[in-house]
Amino acid sequence: MGGVLIVVEVTEEAQSLVWDGDDLVDVVGGGRRWGPDGVEHPGPVNHGFPFDRSIVSPSGRYSVVYAERGTKALLLDGDGLVRELNRSYYQADVFDYPVALGALQDGREVLVHCPEEYNVLEIEDAESGERLTVGERRPKDVFHSRLAVSPGGTHLLSAGWFWHPYGVVEVFDLTSALTDPAVLDGQGVLPEDPGIDAEVASACWLDGDRLAVATGEEPHDEEETTPALGRRQLGVWSLSGRRWIHRSKVDFALGTLIARGDTVVSLYGHPRLIDVTTGGVVAEWPTVEVPRRDGSYGVTHIPSPVVALHPDGIRLAVAQPDSIAIITLPMREESRLPFQG
Repeated sequence: MGGVLIVVEVTEEAQSLVWDGDDLVDVVGGGRRWGPDGVEHPGPVNHGFPFDRSIVSPSGRYSVVYAERGTKALLLDGDGLVRELNRSYYQADVFDYPVALGALQDGREVLVHCPEEYNVLEIEDAESGERLTVGERRPKDVFHSRLAVSPGGTHLLSAGWFWHPYGVVEVFDLTSALTDPAVLDGQGVLPEDPGIDAEVASACWLDGDRLAVATGEEPHDEEETTPALGRRQLGVWSLSGRRWIHRSKVDFALGTLIARGDTVVSLYGHPRLIDVTTGGVVAEWPTVEVPRRDGSYGVTHIPSPVVALHPDGIRLAVAQPDSIAIITLPMREESRLPFQG
């Protein structure tokens, strides 16, 4: 079992969560918020469209509310509308909306999405809307999804899929992409061999160098006897080392991953805190239900979990049908100090 669990009652299920100091905010819900006393305060905005998920920029200034399996989204600056966003209709109802907010090395906050074609990634200045990826493109046939800019702004993660269907992960060099956007259409920085010999279920940045990757049951090559990262494994890839620094077998589906130092929160059925170096479960919360959802495509009736990790690395908020569960995660064993990012 895990640590302290606090339950905050809600008038209706939260469809997004982000921490604002010690308050929790539902951006999709128009800025509805809950203070430390658990009292719910109505939001000042009505978006007037059935958006159901959101992301927030590293600074907290910008957010995107979107329809996870739709084509519409809004870029917001605080509560104010910056502009409407769209993606291609093609297969939009069967995979998660590809969108990320991040900061480049020079501090500029950017929006990454696929505004025209499902397989063409574009980078835009969040404030001005200026497109930073201008030039000839040579896209391959891949559905980009679950995008994430690395801490430090050097790389872009895409945990999407191609038509089998089959989940994959790609990482692109953002600095090179700003000079030659066709970089976003290529192989990326992850090698094909040794690589991943199983379907990718999810991935997340642990820091600016390390990437955690979870695989499912589906193999890539039944003939392969020594895969770099095989079925039902949790791996950690180092960009600088260009190798897997950890690979661990797990006996359960990992679902969505949220990074916390040398651990990840695994969201499938219920939250688990997992040591990325061993694959061992540090703590888990079976009474807190989350969707049993693997991968970025497929089943339309199982949405992605709505979860927010506080910047202190200790408090994890998880949306429930009639409440928000706030979990106190264990502190780092080596120092018994809170996680510092």
